[in-house]
Amino acid sequence: MGMMEEMMDAMMGKLSKEEKLEMMSTMMEKFLAGFTVEDKRKMMEKMMPRMMEGVNMMEMMPKMMMSMMGGNGGEGGMMGMMSQMTGRGEETAMPLMPGMMMEIMMPQCIKMFLPRMTKEKRTDFAINIASTVVEQGSSGLSEEEKRDFISKIIDRVRA
Repeated sequence: MGMMEEMMDAMMGKLSKEEKLEMMSTMMEKFLAGFTVEDKRKMMEKMMPRMMEGVNMMEMMPKMMMSMMGGNGGEGGMMGMMSQMTGRGEETAMPLMPGMMMEIMMPQCIKMFLPRMTKEKRTDFAINIASTVVEQGSSGLSEEEKRDFISKIIDRVRA
């Protein structure tokens, strides 16, 4: 074990869980300074499986998404953080979030965690996601539009 690892073990061993969480949130900005988006992506790919061991994604995902979007009592969430980082108001950050969620974050989360779930949990999760997408995605549509919407989803799933 190297000297740095020994120092980290000694320091971390003395901290409570609360102290570790506080340290993580205050040090993250300094730690990530100078990292490119690609650097962060690679780091996340390595860290996420270890961080998520034993976590029930069906329970965690909705809470996490609401918090990131600033809902459910989240203090500004991702949009607040983006506004602070860019120095802009939330009104300019808002259009970015839905696209990021739909095109990057949610598909990547699903790709990472579905294969690690048991077959039963995977089925339940997929049914829950699919039914929510159909229910919310067809909200406000006419019957014809709803049939077309569902037909496109079914065609894509069968492809």
